[in-house]
Amino acid sequence: MPTEITAPAEHLLDLSDAHGALLVDFDFFAAQQVLRVRWHGHLTTASVVQGTQAGASLRQDGHAPQRLLIDASQASGDWREAMPWLQYEWLPQVVARGLRAIAYVHSPDPTSMFSSHEFVVGMRRLVPLGVFRTPLAAWQWLVRRG
Repeated sequence: MPTEITAPAEHLLDLSDAHGALLVDFDFFAAQQVLRVRWHGHLTTASVVQGTQAGASLRQDGHAPQRLLIDASQASGDWREAMPWLQYEWLPQVVARGLRAIAYVHSPDPTSMFSSHEFVVGMRRLVPLGVFRTPLAAWQWLVRRG
């Protein structure tokens, strides 16, 4: 049984933080219409907004990916203050542009617990969202939603 995602992907972007450390990377799986977003390091409200805006600008055609796999398993931090922007500005825009489902791999770090909970509750209001411990489980759920 596979333990990682093996589908072909196009690497779109590596975004570094102000200190030069990798903040977030983006890969697009065209056959499955999945955008994978992997967060790294200690997240803040500003870094989450910056990374999310960078991801939104990747699609020049104005469409959002149909499925979004957000992997925060390698990240930590409290970024709850980004929730109003994510919930009331970003999410309605990407749903209107075609987003149909989000799979969220939560961080095991305790400092991220409240941010992750608020994210899940806020996003589920407009789009189906599954919460997972591993990227592969999230991937499988997203692909089945196709």
